[in-house]
Amino acid sequence: MPEIEVCPLEELPPGSVRAVASGEVRIGIFNAGGELHAIEDRCSHDDGSLAEGDFEADECVVVCPRHGAEFDVRTGEALTLPAYLPVSTFRVSVVDGLVVVEVPD
Repeated sequence: MPEIEVCPLEELPPGSVRAVASGEVRIGIFNAGGELHAIEDRCSHDDGSLAEGDFEADECVVVCPRHGAEFDVRTGEALTLPAYLPVSTFRVSVVDGLVVVEVPD
């Protein structure tokens, strides 16, 4: 699977979020206490950017800024209405100090 470089790890400290695009897919990368998670940056309710929402790093939850739907950044699961469908997750790792995300072809 292809990979995209997001940023140096030091530019994504715990509690922070970064958004990137790979073709038509937008991806949000979340640092929850040193653990990196990547999900589709699109609320399954109305396509709002999840990376622009509030990120509760201690709970690994992001809140959609449009209507308040909450998502688990570890699994992509929709935790609250109005969203009920999950969003895609992506494998994220650190390679030679760079945050890297595997993206679909």
